[in-house]
Amino acid sequence: MAQISPCQPGNPLQASILQKYGEARLPRYTSYPTAPRFSASIGPVAYADWLAGLPHDEPVSLYLHVPFCRSMCWYCGCHTTITGREQPVTDYLGLLREEIRMVATRAPARLGVEKVHFGGGTPTIVKPEEFIALADLLHERFAFTDGAEMAVEIDPRTLSAGMAAALGQAGVAPASLGVQSFDPVVQKAINRIQSEECTAEAVHHLRRFGVERINFDLIYGLPNQTVRSCVETVAAAVAMRPDRFAVFGYAHVPTFKKHQRMIDEAALPGSAARSEQARAIAEALTAAGYRQIGLDHFALPDDDLAAAQAAGTLRRNFQGYTTDSCETLIGFGASSIGRTWHGYVQNEVGLGLYGRHIASGRLATAKGYRLSQEDRARAAVIERLMCDFEVDVPAICARHGFDAGRLLDGNVRLAMLAGDGVLENDGGLIRVRGAHRFLVRVAAAAFDAYLEESPRTHSKVA
Repeated sequence: MAQISPCQPGNPLQASILQKYGEARLPRYTSYPTAPRFSASIGPVAYADWLAGLPHDEPVSLYLHVPFCRSMCWYCGCHTTITGREQPVTDYLGLLREEIRMVATRAPARLGVEKVHFGGGTPTIVKPEEFIALADLLHERFAFTDGAEMAVEIDPRTLSAGMAAALGQAGVAPASLGVQSFDPVVQKAINRIQSEECTAEAVHHLRRFGVERINFDLIYGLPNQTVRSCVETVAAAVAMRPDRFAVFGYAHVPTFKKHQRMIDEAALPGSAARSEQARAIAEALTAAGYRQIGLDHFALPDDDLAAAQAAGTLRRNFQGYTTDSCETLIGFGASSIGRTWHGYVQNEVGLGLYGRHIASGRLATAKGYRLSQEDRARAAVIERLMCDFEVDVPAICARHGFDAGRLLDGNVRLAMLAGDGVLENDGGLIRVRGAHRFLVRVAAAAFDAYLEESPRTHSKVA
């Protein structure tokens, strides 16, 4: 049953709910608190202390940011730099390697690693031999656990057979390919021309060299996009049989991402049209045999995500829905975000500032956030809602030693959602109704103590 957005034309009740809540701009809740709450009060000294205090017997996850692309996609919300030259990438990799050594020496031991994620930008912009050397350095400085996973984001337009071979040699799985839309009209409007043949060739190269697990990213709500083009994109993508799909709504924030000003706002679909597109994609994917995972992911029935959802162990982090259970995430590279039990840290965004910190032997931490007991309780409530569409608030608060009444009593947003039939509240056992699961971010926001901060940076609910 499609869950991503069940609003149907002609259904007055659903239309009124969509009108009331669909235009709200809310976090995707891949973290809590979200990045706008970070401050410069948390810097290199605090992060060094947090690293030194990491439990030596608990595995961690690693995130490596490669902030370079060959061309700018106008919809992009990532931190990236456009370059046609190799030298800036090579210089950056030198800094990245030094940061890896620096962080590893500040940890109390050779930490175990369960998950590694290369994000961007375009991580596969590096040369094949450079990627192998970077993977080797990670294995040298950290102790990879049995079954450790290394994931890489890929732009199929620039993936060579040599790079695919390097990914296979490094043991990459899964590889996530940006697709977004195969509609040439949409592609022209977002400055990303990528044919089905180009994508299929990338998939062929990856599988040929042993990268068996492949994920696709799709976007709805793009300029000139229609329900028909969304369904046609799904049909072409499903024919390549990736293991997972991530399906996101386009977040138009030209105030913060100036290149998005190149997009014709008049060509952007409204909330009702976006909702129809999301529903059509969900129905097409489920009809093709994929199971919906949480709000916006889809996976084949034998995929780890499907098993985690069934077992109630699904998690959510900066990469979306995941099976990653590590409490600690160590981020490397400009703008990367890390997390420990103490809180969040983010590196300098600008390449120049990041480089100067690392070159001088200092951690590049620019800002962060120290978690309170209340933050941890709210984060756990929000994560379970986002993953399971239900949460036992008193039970979670009891585990965190926090008074559930402070989350439930006088919660105006929660009462409004219950009154509108979006969710049920049975003594703090919150369940989002099946017909309204596309509003789970609105339900999560009822437990967000910092909701009013920087709302324009977030995407629309529908």
